[in-house]
Amino acid sequence: MTHRPAVFAALLGLTRAGSAIGDFWIQSDFCARVKGASDDHPVTYQDPVTEEKTTHGTADGRKACLQHCLTYTATQAIVAGVGARALGIRVHPAAAAAALAVSFGTHYAADRRVPGTGLLENIATRTGKGGFYKLADFGMNGAFHLDSAWHHGWETVAAVIATTKATTQ
Repeated sequence: MTHRPAVFAALLGLTRAGSAIGDFWIQSDFCARVKGASDDHPVTYQDPVTEEKTTHGTADGRKACLQHCLTYTATQAIVAGVGARALGIRVHPAAAAAALAVSFGTHYAADRRVPGTGLLENIATRTGKGGFYKLADFGMNGAFHLDSAWHHGWETVAAVIATTKATTQ
């Protein structure tokens, strides 16, 4: 018998852990700094080892964001897959693929933080949270918190999707 709420809770916890690992341990410094670059708002990156400075625009920003989202989603897949197996949860392959696609797509949309045109900045501005989004004082970073909340919400949707046809041993 499948206990869907328990499977949901397990998969949400596993994907949340995979998300944190993917975002903070796996993501390269280059991707973190360049993924929001555009031709109108170029990013100058200084390599921490060579101290060489390079400037990046839209194409590099998209590539960096894509690379980050691929490693982020792969990390989630590995953590959730290994964890589910250890817990005796069998996730239907199509449900797993759909959940990971939701995670990948929404992560890319949020992480292409081009100043003035980024999805999260626009949502924040339209919902009266623009000031919070731009907050970078008192030890706070509003953009980071709104980004995290966005990801947590979509990871919850992805975990619900992943429970479709899941079984337990």
